[in-house]
Amino acid sequence: MRFAGNKALVAGAGGGMGLAVANDLISRGIDVFMVDAKPKPNDIIDGPGEHSFLSADLGTEEDVDEAVDAAMRYLGRIDYFVNTIGVLWRDRDRSAIDTDLDVWDAVFNINVKLDVMLCRKVIPEMQRIGGGSIVHFSSIDALRGDPSPQDAYGASKAALIRISKSLAIQFAADGIRSNVIIPGPALTPMQARWDGDTEAQDRMSQAIPLGRLAGPEDMADACVFLLSDNARNITGTELIVDGGLTALP
Repeated sequence: MRFAGNKALVAGAGGGMGLAVANDLISRGIDVFMVDAKPKPNDIIDGPGEHSFLSADLGTEEDVDEAVDAAMRYLGRIDYFVNTIGVLWRDRDRSAIDTDLDVWDAVFNINVKLDVMLCRKVIPEMQRIGGGSIVHFSSIDALRGDPSPQDAYGASKAALIRISKSLAIQFAADGIRSNVIIPGPALTPMQARWDGDTEAQDRMSQAIPLGRLAGPEDMADACVFLLSDNARNITGTELIVDGGLTALP
């Protein structure tokens, strides 16, 4: 894959899909500024790209401004922006008619508002250099109903798809692309309930047409493609990475 830029900001890079994306970019010689509320992980790869990690809770617009300013000081420019930050609170997020509205608001603040705040800060930097590529992370839960729902999560992830499409149209003339990865079932920290439960993993794998649960690297592969120049004519779209699950009748 080809990369015109060599500087990336990855939010949610403290583990899971975000860390996999950051490591993939670093392995390709791209300098990466990583930010997450979690501590710096121990398994960031050594080069050839450089990296810096900021442990910060991006709860307010001021926090976001400080984080992106720190990224700009380190990188000098932002060619690629990836946001994998999100929460899935299975113990509190249920049907829309039952979920506590404070929980609903908190999920939307983290899964949607934070993405918007980051884009509000990053896009002007991309305009300044004449373009860039943004990848948001949604979920197949945004595409369907569920008899055992997490409605705040699903609705917030659907909102990301709409936001990404709008940004793609608004800033296409500036050379800025915006796309979405839609992960299916994957072995990541968000799905810790599967850890050590081989029977549950086998049942889920059997329900997937390709017969396997994805890992963070599967999402990173798709994300890095969308960032690259190989995807130069792709914007305002979604790439579903679910082993064919949503294609089932």
